[in-house]
Amino acid sequence: MRTLWAGVFGVAIMVSTARAQTVNVWPGVAPGSEHWTQQERVIENTPLGTVIFNVVTPTLTAYLPDKSKATGTGIILAPGGAFVALAIDLEANTLARSLQQHGIAAFVLKYRIVEKRGEGVPQMDMDTAGRYGIADGIQAIKVVRQHAAEWGISPARVGFMGFSAGAMVTSGTVLQQDSAGRPNFAGLIYGAPFGVMPAIPHHLPPLFLAWAQDDAIARDFAARFYDALVKSGQRPEAHMYSAGGHGFGLKQQGTSSDHWIDDFYNWLDAQGLTKK
Repeated sequence: MRTLWAGVFGVAIMVSTARAQTVNVWPGVAPGSEHWTQQERVIENTPLGTVIFNVVTPTLTAYLPDKSKATGTGIILAPGGAFVALAIDLEANTLARSLQQHGIAAFVLKYRIVEKRGEGVPQMDMDTAGRYGIADGIQAIKVVRQHAAEWGISPARVGFMGFSAGAMVTSGTVLQQDSAGRPNFAGLIYGAPFGVMPAIPHHLPPLFLAWAQDDAIARDFAARFYDALVKSGQRPEAHMYSAGGHGFGLKQQGTSSDHWIDDFYNWLDAQGLTKK
């Protein structure tokens, strides 16, 4: 792997022969974490695959399809982990490779999370914990659009998809006041705003929501968000599966949630995003 210096945002781009690129989301230290001293930790071979803790420097890793397959559509992926971890394999890398095979450029977002200081998930205010990831998500959209020509996508076909806490990050990018900075479409998978319900702006981009009825963690938040969207005049695509629990990702569990990715690809096709 070799490193190039790009003029765009002044960020370092690491280029590998496998057509993967990793870029820093911010040109320097990410705003708000100037005094963070925690060290990032990567733990492999967990039940969830690779898991990352203590992210201080947010990055995007691009999975670009072959030019012969490329549709011009790109999707930023934000994994979950309760804002204290990132389930980077289960909810990002594996899906990125699937999108890549379908001609869709995927960009795995490693966003900032709370320092892991003990066992389990600490009690915390989700709006405070999630603000760094949301800021990284909004910035990531700018970076992807800035690199659109280089990465073979249209700046008007940049989507965002998040899982669990990553879905809250997604909601922050969608609901931001700067309408021009929003993604062009978005998917929220077993997640939603987990804190105070934000105001719902008018004229949001197309949204895809999916969760399972037996998900005790995210079900009520996802349903609350769906109801708020409908009340504000939005028409989100929503799939509530009878079973699947929380964190189903691309697992094959013999439940109806196994097929959410098929429903998502069908929805993308209906939006005209699976063809050049």
